[in-house]
Amino acid sequence: MILRRLLEDESGSPSAEFALALPMILPLIFVAMEAGNFFWSQQKLVQAVRDGARYAARVNYGQLCPTLDTTVRDKVKNLTRSGSFSTTAPSKLPGLTNGDVTVTPNCAAFVDTGIYTGYGAKGAIVTVAVNGVSYRSLLGSLGFIDNSFKLAASAHSPVIGI
Repeated sequence: MILRRLLEDESGSPSAEFALALPMILPLIFVAMEAGNFFWSQQKLVQAVRDGARYAARVNYGQLCPTLDTTVRDKVKNLTRSGSFSTTAPSKLPGLTNGDVTVTPNCAAFVDTGIYTGYGAKGAIVTVAVNGVSYRSLLGSLGFIDNSFKLAASAHSPVIGI
């Protein structure tokens, strides 16, 4: 009689179904978390190089061409890394250092129209790039993308700081 009642009792069936579904649900949750962290990290890097290129495009033209002024270069690197000119400000992205940031003005790459019409030379394009920053996995060794994966981004902007 007790055995029959126990076999007919269905009150624990949701728990059993959950226990069976859990091994399929957990990997989906972890994949979604890791993918979200990857896209967030890549977007932060893209935003950082765009900010650096925008700033570099607005400095005095003579500080970029014909040679890049080291003070401007350091400011662009700090701004790209941290969003601030301070050398002690924390990085926007874990593992990003000033050494990862390159600032390259191309002094004869743009056009000689518009604001450059009376300037007598072609305008420059400045490129700010970050290559090879290690991706920091949210789940560490459990992650689907490990720390050997590298993030990269670059942005170009015409120099208008005449």
